[in-house]
Parts: sequence; C-alpha cells; structure tokens
Amino acid sequence: MKNFEIIEEKTLELTFEVKDESHGVFNALRHILMQDPDVEYAVYNIDHPLTGKPQMTIKTKRGKRPRTALKNAAKELQNESSEFKKLIENAL
Repeated sequence: MKNFEIIEEKTLELTFEVKDESHGVFNALRHILMQDPDVEYAVYNIDHPLTGKPQMTIKTKRGKRPRTALKNAAKELQNESSEFKKLIENAL
C-alpha cells in the first residue's frame, strides 16, 4: 500500500506512517492497541496538523511481535467501525 510506510522495525518495536490519515484514526488505533496485553505502549505523533504525516510507534512485550498487534488492532478497528456504521444507519 503506497500510503503505508514502515519507518523503522525492530524485534519488539515498529514505527510506521500513514499518509492522508487524521488524529481520529490514529487515536482510535492507539486506544485499541493499549488494550492489548502484549503491547507495552503505542504512541503517535503528527508534526503539523495540516501538513504532517502521522507516525505511530508500537512497542510490544518480550516474545510478542508488533506487526501482529497492529494487524489485530486494525481488524478490531474495522469491526468497531462497521458496527458504528450499522448503528447510525439504523437510527436514520
């Protein structure tokens, strides 16, 4: 995917950026990641709110892989978004 780029990858840490995404998506993803018991921390930064590209760093606990945590969190975010969309569609 051309909008997703891995900046740095170590055994227990992954830093990536996603072009054309906002605080909302990264904050939701961070929230889900922090609920994962295998994740030590997940943080994101956007240098400039209008022109910056969000970068997120995920650090996992020993023996766990950050790519796996990211994939699981992305699936959970997709599920939650679908449920929210259905809720809104049913309400309208």
